[in-house]
Amino acid sequence: MRVASTKLFVCCLAAATIGLPCFSQDATQSNKRLPASLETKGEKKLDVGYKEVGGKKLSLDLYYPTDKRDSKCPLIVYTHGGGWAAGSRHGVTKGLFKPLFEKLIEKGFCVATVDYRLTKKGSGVLMRDCVIDCKDAVRYLASNGNSLGLDPTRFFVMGDSAGGQIAQMLLLSAPESLPGDPSLADANYNIVAGVSWYGPCDFEKVDLFQTSDSSKNPDRFGNRILDPDADPKDKLSRYREMSPINYLSKDSSPLLMIQGDKDTTIPVKHAWYMQERAEELGAPVEVMIIRNAGHNWRKVGAEIDPSFDVIVDRSVQFFVEQLSKASSK
Repeated sequence: MRVASTKLFVCCLAAATIGLPCFSQDATQSNKRLPASLETKGEKKLDVGYKEVGGKKLSLDLYYPTDKRDSKCPLIVYTHGGGWAAGSRHGVTKGLFKPLFEKLIEKGFCVATVDYRLTKKGSGVLMRDCVIDCKDAVRYLASNGNSLGLDPTRFFVMGDSAGGQIAQMLLLSAPESLPGDPSLADANYNIVAGVSWYGPCDFEKVDLFQTSDSSKNPDRFGNRILDPDADPKDKLSRYREMSPINYLSKDSSPLLMIQGDKDTTIPVKHAWYMQERAEELGAPVEVMIIRNAGHNWRKVGAEIDPSFDVIVDRSVQFFVEQLSKASSK
């Protein structure tokens, strides 16, 4: 049995002034402004349909390593942010993510960027549908590992904001939980580790969403978890079902959570709370706190500390470290 450990990095590095990409509009940018795909030197498989639901095809894009490619590649599945109601797999081309995934591809990882249904008004889609779609994407990739050149025993996950919650769910919940497309139900895979950038961990404990901004309802994501016509008695079970912290155990795969201490969308309290639970359980959770950082690493009052480059480098290093450990077993 793996000996689990919890690490806390409250980063106090000297702030460096760097040319950061513009993050303030990332969550609301029209997808039409985004390039269709990352420009890489490796093979790409674009618009791969992984399932149909409600008459709509859901797709993913695959980016293969540029060199030193294994016959079966380790895979990082990226789940985009956007409040479960916006965004797309093309978000990987944004300045916020492009340098991260380019470095990961250079390190020998294949990257899959996934579209999922969105909780738009009147769609009938809820947060659990977003999670189920992403689990089905992982199931599809595992089931087709041979033809796609992927190693289902070396899958990883990465997500930001809402996608951070989804990534945590993929990492911590059992592969068979939250079933979706019956044709994918028998997929076998192992998620080695995951990274969450400013993703929430618990919806039941609504005070984790409380901020100094009194205009923000702490329960502001409730309508994306529970249908308006649902029985109020179902609220607690649905909130718990969508809270990654409830799946954490001493046998969980390692998780790196990176959060900004000035984030009013997903407050830093989520990272502290996950770290506290991890210490109680002996679970492998590492927390990295970015000072002066709001959502999407926007600077608040001063330059973010450590810098965006350090955030990217630590994320890449974490994946490389965990791949090395998995490959040596």
